[in-house]
Amino acid sequence: MNEIKTYSPEYTNGEFQLGFAGGKQTPENPLQATGEARAVAEVQAQYVIAKRFPRNQHEAYMQILESCKRPYLAEQAMYAYPRGGQLVEGASIRLAESMAQSWGNLDCGVREVSQANGVSIAEAYAIDLQTNTRVTKVFHVPHTRDTKKGKQKLTDARDIYELVANQGARRLRACILAIIPGDVVEAAVAQCRKTMETSEIPISEQIKRLVVAFDEIGVKVEHLESRLGHNLDATVPQEIVTLRGIFKSIKDGMSKREDFFDAFKKSEKASNEQAKEDLEKLLGTNVEKTKL
Repeated sequence: MNEIKTYSPEYTNGEFQLGFAGGKQTPENPLQATGEARAVAEVQAQYVIAKRFPRNQHEAYMQILESCKRPYLAEQAMYAYPRGGQLVEGASIRLAESMAQSWGNLDCGVREVSQANGVSIAEAYAIDLQTNTRVTKVFHVPHTRDTKKGKQKLTDARDIYELVANQGARRLRACILAIIPGDVVEAAVAQCRKTMETSEIPISEQIKRLVVAFDEIGVKVEHLESRLGHNLDATVPQEIVTLRGIFKSIKDGMSKREDFFDAFKKSEKASNEQAKEDLEKLLGTNVEKTKL
């Protein structure tokens, strides 16, 4: 596994001194030395600029709220997932990235540390360059994809890149939200909700768009109406906001259809029972009594 190198900034006499954690490193390869020197210089420049031009928190806060008034961002801003029988809503990676841009003096991203034996090791990080607050999450990504026929091994470089990027987006979101103050995040989510609830697009048109979107992931009108407890024609703006969050969560792979719609729970159970019956017919005996 490749070693993750970290930098320890020290502000002395108006300049930043950075060194590799764990002692001084002197690479033998001249190209490697040049690359590392350039990387250190870039990090130094980021910290120096952040110190010379600190963020105005009030302006950053107002800029975030202004961004949340954009309908397209508001539609992408939230996701929902079930926890303890309740529906929990939160800021999506799209909203987190938008807040990071407005907050300023914040370095964040996802980078692959190593790739070997069909597994990528990657790191998501967010650093407040003013306070030197750093949040990182290291995670493993097996090069496999779940399909109806089981796990499929990935060998194409583009497929692996997209898989790592998708998995990294969730960790990056968590890192950014750990840096930006919680009250700012809550205010941004509230503004996005308000933007969607007061949308100039007619309710009927919003419902049509939701129906088309959910149909792409196999969720039909009857499933939506069963969850809402009424016909789609009676849907109110608050319910549309919640449905958008559910769709976003399923689409991004953060949850599954059966987490929100009982019909899929029943169909999954029926499929398992049918598979069990088919296996028992093949074996000619009760599966539970079969000993390996």
